[in-house]
Amino acid sequence: MYYAILCEDVENSLPLRLQARPAHLEYIQHLVDQGRLLAAGPHPALDTEEPGEAGFTGSLIVAEFDSLESATAWADSDPYLAAGVFSKVTVKPFKLALP
Repeated sequence: MYYAILCEDVENSLPLRLQARPAHLEYIQHLVDQGRLLAAGPHPALDTEEPGEAGFTGSLIVAEFDSLESATAWADSDPYLAAGVFSKVTVKPFKLALP
């Protein structure tokens, strides 16, 4: 089943994001390699794909896991969480309806 991992950033998270980004992307790459990632990306702080120094307000990851517990455990091990980028992480079951 798919799970949505909704992450909210701390204020002024950009320096923390930049520092932890390589480890975060490597962590997500495992989902890609296993064919389990549906979508992932950050929420720009401004209405543009490249918000510059304004940075981001959070992230969304939608991926396939065996259970809510395994999705939560995966989210709890994200390098962005360990680096202090995220202030809050919510994991919810996700039912793909479209396309």
